[in-house]
Parts: sequence; structure tokens; C-alpha cells
Amino acid sequence: MLQTNQLTSYIAPGAPATRRPVTGAMPFLRPEIGFTPRWYHQALGIRFGEAWHTDPRYRKDSRLKMYAELERRFPGTAIGRLDENAVDVLTGTFGTTVIAAIYGIPIRFDDEQWPVSGHHYLSEEAIEQLTPPDLDQNPFFQSLLEQVDRITEMEGRAIGFINWQGVLNNAQRLRGQELFPDLYLAPERTRHLLACVCTTMIDAARRLQQKQRHPASDTLPFFTVSNCLVNLVDAGLYREFLLPFDQKIAEAFGLTGIHNCAWNATPYLESYARVPGVGYIDMGMDSDLSLARRVFPHSRRAIMYPPQDVATKPVARIRSDLERIARDYGPCDLVAADIEAGTPDEKILALIDLCHQPSEEFSGT
Repeated sequence: MLQTNQLTSYIAPGAPATRRPVTGAMPFLRPEIGFTPRWYHQALGIRFGEAWHTDPRYRKDSRLKMYAELERRFPGTAIGRLDENAVDVLTGTFGTTVIAAIYGIPIRFDDEQWPVSGHHYLSEEAIEQLTPPDLDQNPFFQSLLEQVDRITEMEGRAIGFINWQGVLNNAQRLRGQELFPDLYLAPERTRHLLACVCTTMIDAARRLQQKQRHPASDTLPFFTVSNCLVNLVDAGLYREFLLPFDQKIAEAFGLTGIHNCAWNATPYLESYARVPGVGYIDMGMDSDLSLARRVFPHSRRAIMYPPQDVATKPVARIRSDLERIARDYGPCDLVAADIEAGTPDEKILALIDLCHQPSEEFSGT
């Protein structure tokens, strides 16, 4: 199906939340459900350690088991699936650590969780001398491309997405918490770090997308900027230090998503409106949802609905939340990511069912 100029939420089994192109019509209130690796580990015994991230065959075998478990427990919901039930062997590889690993930050693997970047931070001197790595000679990036080649051999094409994160997220993985005082005390050095990271993000994503190109595909290039840490800087600092890089990324790809986790995105909406080609934006319920819809009337919007709310709120409270979301923010995605083991399946099925009720009421059908 022909791709639109929007992105939508996508959570592959065992992978952190990401985005994918919209193809065709979308429901007014669309649920996207995702579980932590621990949920799958307890259900199926799958280990998400180093082998899961470095061996495409092992990853495919485990993903097929995950698809089957999801269909058994949530029949007919297509949780975790791409369009036409394509097998996605790529999404989730190395979690959110790819850019940091390109810069030499070691990855810490865990059998029951996503990998994380080790706490090996760059010194002031190292940042001042930093240059974007040569990706043609970078062992980690080349190993990732080799995985893509193996997936293509296995499947005919390498469907899926790498989570490149955002400039702020990646810079923090390289500098640690010192990044935040650096914004005030060493602004030029910080801009240099951000510029290096931005260059690598664009270059790496372009190379991967080129390798994934397929004659039968009409998928347009896109990039999702993950601003998970944006609430740790105020709106002025975002506008001064980070907006120019988000704009640069957007200009490089044409179609852009902006991810804010479940935080309040209201202070940043004015700046986000200056990012070209925003086809997706998400935020938490504390945001000014009506304002976000006015600022981004043509983007696919999404709410990041907290997993603890899914687990603990009575169904009547969830219904009230969804009615407000649909009224003030719809049409949109309802993203219930990172659901942990122990959350009753019945609550998840109830959430999915509720998504259809306000969609009928507020879409005018």
C-alpha cells in the first residue's frame, strides 16, 4: 500500500517502541501495545542477552515464538505485527544503544531487559578532540550492516527499523550527567558534541536505509527523533541547543517523528512547530492536548499511556482517560508500551476494546 506522509507507533516483540510509516487508513483511536523483555522471558523463557542482538537467526526464532504467544493470548489483535504480517528480524537490535556503541561506549546486555550503554563517559578533552567516526571503518557499525545482509539472505529483504534515538539522548550516553551543566558552562564544547552525534545519526541512518532499499518497496525515508530527556532542559535551552539539530535531521530525511515519552511536551510545542515534515509526535497526558492538535493538525499524534496505569487503574478510570484523549487529541495512537509481567491479560484486552468505543463516539461515525 502507498505510504502517507505520516508515521505511526510500532512496537515489535521484545523491542523498545519506535515508529513506522502509515500505509492506508488509520483508526480514530488506535492502540499499540508493547511488553518488556521480562514479560516474554517469563512467558517463554527467551533470553535477551548478547546472542539475541548479534544472531539474526536466534532473533527470528524467538520472534516467531513471541508472535505465536501474542496471538494465543490476544487473538485477532495483531499486537507486535507489521502490515501483512511480515516477519521483522531487525527492529530492536541493540535497543537504543547503537549510536553510543559506534562511538565506542560498551553495551551491557541483560537476559531479561533491553541492553543499556555502559557508564564510560568522555572527558572534556576527549569531547574537544571528538570527530564523527568513519563508518566504513567502524567495527560496530559494520557488524550491524553484516546482520542486515544476513537478514536479507534469510528473508529476501531486511524489514525493520533501528532506534537511532535523539541528539540529546545520545550525547548524554557519551558525556553522562555532566552534559547538563556543560550546556551552561561549556556551550561551544557541548555544541561540538551535539554536532558530532547529529552527523553520525544522519550518516548511519542513510546508509542503513540505502542497504534496505528494495525494488518492490515504496517506503519513503524517515527519521524519528527520540527526545526522552527533553524535560531535563527548559524550553529556551531546547530552542538554543537542540532545535537546530532536530531541524537538520528533519531536512535530511523529509519525514520526521518526534518522541517525548510520557512527559509534558507543552513547553516545546512552539519549537517543534519549526521542525519541517513532522509526520508523528507523541507526548504524555499532562501535555496540553488541544494545543498539540492545533499545532500539529496533519501529523499522526500519539499518547504514551503509562504501563502502571494499564496495570492498576480501574477500567472505568481508563475509559475516562480515553474519552478525554479522543475528545481533545484524536485522531491518534494510544501507546501502551513497556507493560510488565503480572499485568492481567484481561486489562490489556479491555484497553484495546475501549479504544473502539470513544473512536466511534468522537469521530462522528
